[in-house]
Amino acid sequence: MTYHRPLGAAILALSFALGSSGAQADNTVSLRILETTDIHTHLVNYDYYQDGASDTVGLAKIATLLKTARGEVANSLLIDNGDLIQGNPLGDYMAKRRGLAEGDVHPVYKAMNLLGYDAANIGNHEFNYGLDFLAKSLSGANFPYVSANVFVDDGDGNPDNDKPYFDPYVLLDREFVDTDGTSHKAVVGVIGFVPPQIMQWDKANLEGHVISKDIVEMARKYVPEMREKGADIVIAVPHSGLSTLSADGMAENATYHLSKVEGIDAILFGHAHAVFPSDVYADIDGVDLTKGTINGVPAVMPGFWGSHLGVIDLQLSVNEAGEWQVVDALADVRPIYFREGRDVTPLVEADPEVIDAVKEEHEATIAYMREGVGTTSSPINSFFALVADDPSIQIVTNAQKWYLEKLLRGSEYDGLPILSAGAPFKAGGRGGPDYYTDIPEGDIALKNVADLYIYPNTVRAVLLNGDQVREWLEMSAGQFNRIDPESTDEQALINPEFPTYNFDVIDGVTYQIDVTQPARYNRGGELVNPDARRILDLEFDGAPIDGSQKFVVATNNYRAGGGGNFPGLDGSTIIIEAPDENRTVLGNYILEEKEINPAADGNWRLAPVGNASNVTFVTSPKASGTRNAPDNISFIGEDADGFARYVLSAMP
Repeated sequence: MTYHRPLGAAILALSFALGSSGAQADNTVSLRILETTDIHTHLVNYDYYQDGASDTVGLAKIATLLKTARGEVANSLLIDNGDLIQGNPLGDYMAKRRGLAEGDVHPVYKAMNLLGYDAANIGNHEFNYGLDFLAKSLSGANFPYVSANVFVDDGDGNPDNDKPYFDPYVLLDREFVDTDGTSHKAVVGVIGFVPPQIMQWDKANLEGHVISKDIVEMARKYVPEMREKGADIVIAVPHSGLSTLSADGMAENATYHLSKVEGIDAILFGHAHAVFPSDVYADIDGVDLTKGTINGVPAVMPGFWGSHLGVIDLQLSVNEAGEWQVVDALADVRPIYFREGRDVTPLVEADPEVIDAVKEEHEATIAYMREGVGTTSSPINSFFALVADDPSIQIVTNAQKWYLEKLLRGSEYDGLPILSAGAPFKAGGRGGPDYYTDIPEGDIALKNVADLYIYPNTVRAVLLNGDQVREWLEMSAGQFNRIDPESTDEQALINPEFPTYNFDVIDGVTYQIDVTQPARYNRGGELVNPDARRILDLEFDGAPIDGSQKFVVATNNYRAGGGGNFPGLDGSTIIIEAPDENRTVLGNYILEEKEINPAADGNWRLAPVGNASNVTFVTSPKASGTRNAPDNISFIGEDADGFARYVLSAMP
């Protein structure tokens, strides 16, 4: 259960806190800071994959919350955290099909300009379509953008003369009204950050053009400078999650350590597709869920795809000299829907002005996604992708292998065995019980192709030996909790902290996964149990894999470049950097085949778990009776979040 305070109660609590602070009413200013994050082009409350309205997404829904929140206060600011122009078919349509001519305004900014944003930050997915498209997109924004840890790659090796690629921060001149109706001038500084890992994740787009630096280091550099230049209030906007892992430089999720940088008054964070404050973070030292603070700094992270609006209420005192001080603060989130089991109750209607502003592009995206590419002789779903070989992954790995075979013909690598890696992108989790691929038998449209491969990754081929293939699979096997083979108590099979997009299946070899063993690697790719082996009976062509034999493995730029922290995958093993996106390859494969049979080939399975008889997992309630359901599962009920619970009744 996620922890949320009623915002009215939060405001009341804040007023009591102010009453004991000693601040005078005639120089007390209430400032509301509002945040959106990880919208990922979800402007309209619509699911382009399912081709229907949705109550769980949409900036248009947030707009309704926003107008209410603004109307409750005299002073407010609206800031976006990033990951705006990529993430659903509308983003792909604009970047890949329609494009932006000079003077065009991206629909993202048609909506945001309408809502009156004060500033925005760059997210890592802003780089997915390249720097040129990003520049064209940002030119349509009627508000400033910031990012303090991306610099021009000048190639001279001297960090002292590096120039920021974006404005690292912006100083906003504002007037705020105090409780007595008097206006006071204030300078609000907004500084932004992006995960330094952009140089791995978007190497093809960024290498030779920009470099990235550590988030906390750049905050220590620029926050004092902002203060020296007159910033009365400093708001940090890191596109970065919350983790207490040691601050050893270049951390992806650096918000916790950023909160310790002196001079920051509020933090608007994101990237993790989660909600703060919520009980997910209850056990972190320095976190106060009642006030919504991290190490005393008010902070908020409002979900993803337009699920929540972030709200920080600052109470400020200003003296006759114009000096500002934060007296008290509260942070909270406002959701656009409430979920109870499978039932979703919308809490707001979509704002008609936003809908009208992007109507043309929205309708064009729907038409684009309905274009046909072929047919499938059986349904394709990802309901059981985490417990058995799966058709939604199989069709992707088949297409990648088909594509790579063509590229390797006549090359020095022609004749080497080709393997192909794929992962389940839609497998429940934070997306809820409906977040699964579910394509019926029959026609396949572009919307289905995009549903199977939701990211704009490009194809990569890596050259590995058999031992490296084994370690790749060992890292993937972190998807599972360790199962006690002697326990008859209920044991959850799936580790919810391990992203399903990192559960790579490698086709072309056969293997079992022994979940009674501890994971060999942790989520960060560190070897934590060197004597453990979860991957058993790894074979190629019917024989135990040769550790020194060479293999070409088809994957994507994210994985090949180091995304997910997989051993042996740091960019150095790449032999082919293909120009085509993985999902374009998938679409072309279906077009050429005309009719496909996506049935999984069963190349991997879970190994026996001894006497453990109550190993459980959850999936979509729609999974019952599907053709690819494993034989050894039994439905045992529905959980509080609406997922169907199953027990593995026997492990073959």
